[in-house]
Amino acid sequence: MKPITPTLHGYLDYATVTVLLVAPALLDFGGLPAVLSRGLAAVHLAVTLISAFPLGLRPWLPFVIHGVIEKVVGPLLVLAPFILGFTSAGLAPHFFVVMGLGIIIVGWLTDYGASLDASLLGSH
Repeated sequence: MKPITPTLHGYLDYATVTVLLVAPALLDFGGLPAVLSRGLAAVHLAVTLISAFPLGLRPWLPFVIHGVIEKVVGPLLVLAPFILGFTSAGLAPHFFVVMGLGIIIVGWLTDYGASLDASLLGSH
């Protein structure tokens, strides 16, 4: 059994959005890395809001597909500084590698197949 429930995953998703939004200012990086970070925050928020799990606002996207998206995004974030050529942009490359690894780890530990019955969705 995987320890991260759909509900916990939702909280982690919203935390990820927040980190992606504030990182450029906190870590003092601009240019392409900042645009990428803020753009990813918007996309991550959109995916989270439309996912069919307890913290999704409009449950349209199956949670399993949400997981597939994250399984693609995690490795791409690790590779982004190398692919997009910002390996010497201060803390930005380190930030993307750490965020990518975090998404990969959360993906491994999340139970994407958990039953989303009424108790998980908060209905009693």
